[in-house]
Amino acid sequence: MTPHFLILETGQPVASMRRHGGFPHWIRTAAGLPRDAAVVVDVERGDALPSRDGFAGVIVTGSGAMVTDRHDWSERTAAWLGEAAQAGLPLLGICYGHQLIAHALGGEVGWHPRGREMGTVEVERLASSNDDPLFSGLPERFAAQATHLQSVLKVPEGATLLARSGHDPVHAYRWRDAVWGVQFHPEFSTTHMRGYVRARRDALHGEGLCATSTERAVSATPHARRVLRRFVGFARRRA
Repeated sequence: MTPHFLILETGQPVASMRRHGGFPHWIRTAAGLPRDAAVVVDVERGDALPSRDGFAGVIVTGSGAMVTDRHDWSERTAAWLGEAAQAGLPLLGICYGHQLIAHALGGEVGWHPRGREMGTVEVERLASSNDDPLFSGLPERFAAQATHLQSVLKVPEGATLLARSGHDPVHAYRWRDAVWGVQFHPEFSTTHMRGYVRARRDALHGEGLCATSTERAVSATPHARRVLRRFVGFARRRA
């Protein structure tokens, strides 16, 4: 029997996009995981964190919350993730999950000094990723969907920086050999990204950014999605 994946749900999509399901559904779809191959635990709403035994790997979703708020549920999840990482369980954090794992392992998370990054962005794969199980062989520059205000300002000790954008120098890292964080959203389709831009139209305008041009520039991101699918393959091989 194939081991299940654990998806830690740390938040909900913006209200206008919830008709498309929650983050776990988007992740399962993008990763090619059937519903019965993943167990979802909604930590934001108080679900108890399970034993890590028997899981092939863990995926931590994005969230509208901020890691620096240090919510009780978030700190409990960070402690659990730190123990799981030390035990060698494969982990992949997406956006908030990326930041939360970095925080759990001693990195620094905070408000990005240049503000919001949103839309389809160009991610640059660094030479340090050439032998990485998730990033090796991807184009040196590839498109990814992003929406965030906070970032990993300092990666944990022992982490390898894998990718950056022109806005954010920490778009992906690996800690030891089985823990990854990605600031971008490999699970986002163009529909998801455009919906997020529309939902943030007023905020973008207030920050001097053009929501119309940002939405028009949204494009497919197949290489970013490959990162998610590669994580699933990596975790299954390790199980």
